[in-house]
Amino acid sequence: MLVTRLILVLFALVLLPHLTSAKRSAPANVEPVIYEGVRYFAPNDDGRRAYIEAWDVQTNRKLWDLTVFTNRIDPTLEEDVQWTFIKSLSLRDGMLMVTSARGKTYQIDLKTKAITQIDPAPSQTPEVAMQPHDIPEAVERAIIHGPLAKKYEVSFRLNPFYLRGDFNGDGKIDVAVLVKQRSTGKSGIAMVHGGTSKVTILGAGTAVGNGGDDFQWMDTWQIYSKTRVASGGDGKNAPHLREDALLVGKSEAASALIYWNGKRYVWFQHGD
Repeated sequence: MLVTRLILVLFALVLLPHLTSAKRSAPANVEPVIYEGVRYFAPNDDGRRAYIEAWDVQTNRKLWDLTVFTNRIDPTLEEDVQWTFIKSLSLRDGMLMVTSARGKTYQIDLKTKAITQIDPAPSQTPEVAMQPHDIPEAVERAIIHGPLAKKYEVSFRLNPFYLRGDFNGDGKIDVAVLVKQRSTGKSGIAMVHGGTSKVTILGAGTAVGNGGDDFQWMDTWQIYSKTRVASGGDGKNAPHLREDALLVGKSEAASALIYWNGKRYVWFQHGD
């Protein structure tokens, strides 16, 4: 019996490091940042969401907290290995810079609490590059000075705030521009078709697929070329794209394609 117990103890000691390595190690402590009497720090105590807290230095009173990004959890996998935490905090020109463990950087306006991912876009074509407020003439006619001006306004919350492409497959260049519904403040996208005065509103009060009627969750978007083949979150391929599409998403979470199916714009879940 004594020999058997000794063998079991030795086996457990050998196996323990392997069992430990299968679990995610605890996140590193993030050095707080103090700015204008307020201390900002990342608790890193919630694997499903990464957030920061703001505390008054003198009174040690919590002022607010803000979710920077969330982790999409696949229930079929171990949860803790899917967590992504905040790696570091820093200040740049009065903005709080938050870097995730995956290397993505977020800029937080400490006055408005607006969050912007500032990582450069993977690869943008010349049609996409533009000055932040260089508003296309078609957008001015349709949104700013047109009949939609009473209901919508152009939004500059992301850079770029508009993208160019042939989104409806008619061979003419269209413009997709970020807009906001004036009455509700809901965000969305206006598809301004080239050569016509037709405008389709996606979000901003008009529900589209899983995107809902408010695209405020969206913090990244880019052109998805018709030459690419999309694979959805369910493993199915999207229909062959005969036109350019929009790839919209939430950082550290899922993304989706918005494309023209010949009759209307539809939503296709693209996965992570």
